[in-house]
Amino acid sequence: MILVWIGVALVALKLAQIGPVGELAWWWVVAPFGLALIWFEWGERILGRDRRKLEHEEHSQRRKERLEKQFGPAKGGRPKR
Repeated sequence: MILVWIGVALVALKLAQIGPVGELAWWWVVAPFGLALIWFEWGERILGRDRRKLEHEEHSQRRKERLEKQFGPAKGGRPKR
């Protein structure tokens, strides 16, 4: 998330032409967004940081199965008003 904030700050500085960032090429300014994309799509999977999401999905599935066993299958959800 820090890469996204750095990217936002760099874009703001570039648009306002403040300091040396105003003279940088746009490639350098938007590079943190590309790095953030790579991190969120690839890095977290490699390091196992997305495991919480998988654990949450497994927990939701177990809860759903337990509720169906206890109360029977759902019959269409909430009544409409």
